[in-house]
Amino acid sequence: MIPAPFDYKRASSAAEAIALVGEYGEDAKFLAGGHSLLPLMKLRLAQPAVLVDIARITDLSYIRDAGDHIAIGALTRHMDVEKSPIVLQHVPLLANAASHVGDPQVRHRGTIGGSIAHADSASDLPATTLALGATYVVQGPNGVREIPANEFYVGFLESALAPDEMLTEIRVPKMNGATWGFQKFNRRAQDWAIVGVAAWKRGNESGVALVNMGSVPVLASSVSQAIASGASIAEAAELAASEAEPQSDLNASAEYRVHLAKVLVRRALESTNA
Repeated sequence: MIPAPFDYKRASSAAEAIALVGEYGEDAKFLAGGHSLLPLMKLRLAQPAVLVDIARITDLSYIRDAGDHIAIGALTRHMDVEKSPIVLQHVPLLANAASHVGDPQVRHRGTIGGSIAHADSASDLPATTLALGATYVVQGPNGVREIPANEFYVGFLESALAPDEMLTEIRVPKMNGATWGFQKFNRRAQDWAIVGVAAWKRGNESGVALVNMGSVPVLASSVSQAIASGASIAEAAELAASEAEPQSDLNASAEYRVHLAKVLVRRALESTNA
């Protein structure tokens, strides 16, 4: 449980952080809240030679109304997302999902950008922003680019981020009165979800994403297509696992996860939150 030796660098700006990662290459990792990276380092599943501390880059911590979407700085803490009047008004599903992340200590230290960049399919916020059709803004030595959430997650703990790029902003479309639901089934409070669901519905439009139903967060496109075609929520929910590849583990079998996904998708879509 002791990490391998590493050097430590503190960046005061996004440009400095990107320059440091460019200098050290794939041997460097960004450190923000540290709730995902440090446990991997203690188990020596990750052994970066250099940690670039970005936690004090204050200009990446913000929540702004940007017209048709909400812009959230990557270093915004989970608690700030949960409590933000802007998020509560325009993207309440995201605020609710943020309230389910870990415990208060984790939510006061962990960042939304760290959760998304870590790309863990068992995390709540990657799936939630995927369901909402978010766009991630990343910055590197070659400039800025925007990556749709449905193109960002490419494998287990792998994303479309290049080694020398940093996630700087999450842009989440406003929900505009959509009903929504967030469902999370776990064995104990604050455990990782055995299965989780983030969903919204507005007329025949909807977005549904699954937590811990594969190696990446899963966009349940078949559910949304069925609703758009006039299917009932119950009928659409039966398609919840169509895009998923759940695995069996000590907590649940793959078959049980499929069953849970169908039940939780139905519950989330039937929610009257608005």
